[in-house]
Amino acid sequence: MSTQTTARQNPSPVAAPNGPRPMSGTQSAWLVAEREITTRLRSKAFLISTGLLLLLVLGSVLFSGFMANSGGFGDATKVAVVGSSAEALKSADYEVTEVADRAAAEKLVREGDVEAAVVDGGEGPVDLTVIALDSAPMDLVQSLSAAPSVELLDPSADNPFLAYIIAIGFGVVFMMSAITFGTTIAQSVVEEKQTRIVEILLATVKARTILAGKILGNSILALAQVVAIAVLASVGMLATGQDLLLGELGNALIWFGILFAFAFVLLAGLYAALASLVSRQEDIGSVTSPVMMLVMLPYIAVIMFYDNPQALAIMSYIPFSAPVGMPVRLYLGAAEWWEPIVSLGILAVTIAIVLWIGARIYSNSILRTGARVKLADAIKG
Repeated sequence: MSTQTTARQNPSPVAAPNGPRPMSGTQSAWLVAEREITTRLRSKAFLISTGLLLLLVLGSVLFSGFMANSGGFGDATKVAVVGSSAEALKSADYEVTEVADRAAAEKLVREGDVEAAVVDGGEGPVDLTVIALDSAPMDLVQSLSAAPSVELLDPSADNPFLAYIIAIGFGVVFMMSAITFGTTIAQSVVEEKQTRIVEILLATVKARTILAGKILGNSILALAQVVAIAVLASVGMLATGQDLLLGELGNALIWFGILFAFAFVLLAGLYAALASLVSRQEDIGSVTSPVMMLVMLPYIAVIMFYDNPQALAIMSYIPFSAPVGMPVRLYLGAAEWWEPIVSLGILAVTIAIVLWIGARIYSNSILRTGARVKLADAIKG
């Protein structure tokens, strides 16, 4: 056998390619996402602003809980009493009205003359029952200790002020997180374009992969912030005895997190695509202002229409307002179990369409420096 034949049968290791294997699109996107995450976490401004936001949320929950437990700044809680608890409640600074029987106590509660009634008998160890219209005063329940039985005469009745506060809460968290991280994506895109770093990245990674990594990294950070806010709010409610309210909010909080995660992907794609049209940081505001309006309108709308079932129902199915409208409806008990699923499906379809268009805009604009790229030209390519 010749030396040449032997060489063909047993190829030399030197002849084999020894360079690194090319990364897949998923691996490349994750590397870009890691870069986005680490860049933000190394930013003192980002860490300080996030810490202040979390402290503000925790402080607000604790303050509202303490005020609710202490009766707020107003008059003492008015309570109708049947039985032997009158003297004990009077000594606890409640405005007590003694009545003859349960029927008379329920009448005062329904007419709004008292906030709640306390009657003998119940399943709890204290052998008492608190009767209220739509929600029991937490300070009264806690003062009687050992968790007396609670009966709501009209569980479906709305608490307008509480619904208003919750609507504001969902709206503020959605708006602040979306604007903060959306603006971060836009600034990152323009910075890389301005410094020509993107040209180096495009030598090894596709433009669509870079876009996917940016969206993934900032979406993880935004969702982590929302989860941290939800956890701190829950801890604050538990610490101040707002267990009932936390239980009522549980389903709404879960769906808020899910819908926010999907909606932010949609908004992030729009921020990145529109930012790629310009080459200067000063021009970011002008190109991203339409997205800014899409973020602010749900916040304004949920405050204006928190008590309007028809308006909230419409908001629940619009992709940009679903993360705010649907959780409020779930808290109010106005949404069926299948409605959040349908809303999520509409949101997913919208994301697919918007990201397809956004990736086209980004790919056709990211290397074009100088004057602002027209949107129509970016779409045509």
